[in-house]
Amino acid sequence: MSMKTFFTQFFTWWNGQTLGTRFHTWRHGRPVGEDEFGNLYYEGGVDTEGRTRRWVIYKDYAEASMIPPGWHGWMHHRVDTPPKDDNYQPREWQKPHLPNLTGTSFAYRPKGSVATHEQRPRVTGDYDAWTPGN
Repeated sequence: MSMKTFFTQFFTWWNGQTLGTRFHTWRHGRPVGEDEFGNLYYEGGVDTEGRTRRWVIYKDYAEASMIPPGWHGWMHHRVDTPPKDDNYQPREWQKPHLPNLTGTSFAYRPKGSVATHEQRPRVTGDYDAWTPGN
């Protein structure tokens, strides 16, 4: 392990796994699978509710929206079988997974939003503002 990797794991939680997670994975973790983004999934030990503990080690930046739907269900104990063992196939109406774009230049900004450079459309007369006493 390089010094950069060591310091990154020691001082940050958002860049992959921390040293605590690495140690817990080494002691209790059993590899379960990997998703299309390279995130690794583990289980082992027991949580406070008596269920098998499940966790993910992100390939890059720790971002919960990077867990695909099939793995999300397994992580939250909605299903017992991981997607790789269940031959999980997204339904035809499911869109390909996209990360959370909030806070990026690709975030959704509706017409008239203060975050855009557009000017808000003027009220067209179909709106009556509320005034106290009316």
